[in-house]
Amino acid sequence: MKILLTRHGETAWNKLNKVQGKVDIPLNEKGIEQANIIKEELSGKNVDLIICSPLLRTRQTVEILNRELNIPVLYDERISERDFGEFEGKKRKDFDFLGFWSFENNLNYERAENIKTFFTRIYDFLDEIEENYMDKTVLIVSHGGVSIPIKCYYNGIPEDDDILSLIIRNCELIEFDGLKKIK
Repeated sequence: MKILLTRHGETAWNKLNKVQGKVDIPLNEKGIEQANIIKEELSGKNVDLIICSPLLRTRQTVEILNRELNIPVLYDERISERDFGEFEGKKRKDFDFLGFWSFENNLNYERAENIKTFFTRIYDFLDEIEENYMDKTVLIVSHGGVSIPIKCYYNGIPEDDDILSLIIRNCELIEFDGLKKIK
């Protein structure tokens, strides 16, 4: 099994360093260009299935990527971005962004999704993918925040709790060999 992971292309809020969780922000021009570039990179891969977050920015990215691949796409809410709740649309500097992403501190908020609840959601999704698509290559098109627990699933949580350093860039493509989950 092989997992390919990419993040949606850039949005206006990415450019402004505003956090965007469940808000449906479209790709900007640069994001469309980024998706077209990664489309070329994917054309040489034998992808069997795409699983995509249902949010607009990921759906737009998949529409561009799948012009060449032309393969089935499943949409799965479990790989939508973390719910930023009361912090949605704020700039990272305007709240404790590092604390928000501290797995060790595991803070609870009024509306925002707790970090360990978020990780459990992504881990449950990956467990199911590992079980159902053992002999396949699966492309996951999701979000920067989602890339963090996916990397932790395969490589473990960093001892220094610096999980923000794991986030992938817009339209960066990374690969994992499945069945190597770190418990």
